[in-house]
Amino acid sequence: FNWVEARSSDMSAPIDWTGCETFNIGSGGPTFDYWNHLSDLSAMDELRFFSKALSFEEVQDVYGGGYQPLDGETLYLPFNGNSTDLVSGAAATVVGTPGAAGEGVSGDEAYAGATDSYLTFPTTNLTGDEFSATMWYKINADPDRAGILVMGPPDTGNAEYPDVQNLRTNGFRFFREAGGDGQVFKLNVGNGTADSWFDGGATASIPSDTTDWVHLAFTISGTECTVYINGEVVSQGAFDGVDWSGCDVLSIGSGAPRFTQWNHKSDLSYIDELRLFNKALTQTEIQDIIN
Repeated sequence: FNWVEARSSDMSAPIDWTGCETFNIGSGGPTFDYWNHLSDLSAMDELRFFSKALSFEEVQDVYGGGYQPLDGETLYLPFNGNSTDLVSGAAATVVGTPGAAGEGVSGDEAYAGATDSYLTFPTTNLTGDEFSATMWYKINADPDRAGILVMGPPDTGNAEYPDVQNLRTNGFRFFREAGGDGQVFKLNVGNGTADSWFDGGATASIPSDTTDWVHLAFTISGTECTVYINGEVVSQGAFDGVDWSGCDVLSIGSGAPRFTQWNHKSDLSYIDELRLFNKALTQTEIQDIIN
């Protein structure tokens, strides 16, 4: 529907055209009228037939080009009624019962977190030498710590695996936790042998009772990592490059399943307009996205 995949299932055998001598348009009759699927009084335009199964990209082209990704953009979730990535056309795997916010920065919906709930995507085509994430965020500070975005490896060496995981030598963990009078946003990134922290403390904090949407972003390059709130740098430091080994799952709205040891679990906040990139965005590019 509108080039976004709504349903896909396997065929037990190829379609059989035996006896199919006419093509009926605008009605089920005369060969499909038993259940009263008769004339359709709807409007119809631009009807096309093909002797092939169209690819996702071809459906986009027929529809009118579909969504055109920004430079380096690998995932875009507008959360307008579903959790479908407009770059790939893939739908998120839903864990638990996340909801819809009933409001959003763009459109009238956004992702609404729920207890023991989050979304996941495979990381295929999402990783690279550089990485960035941007999103709009409306905080619910209860619980007072939560995971927001996590792309980490399985912690099979943990005695309580798989329920408790916290291997930080690879990938990243973007999360929040209580600090002072607010919630501090932190980034942890692994280079393959060790992890680095980008914690701006009070500078990277927003009041726990904030009711406005705020814009969050972070970038990872081969030389540094930077965290932004509303387009302004709140934490920045040197970094020698991320290692993605074992990072095959992206979690959205929770630290689960691979960053749970410190109780950074489901985030009950709202998230909207989530975008990932295979490049380190500049501050100007982040501000352009905000605008």
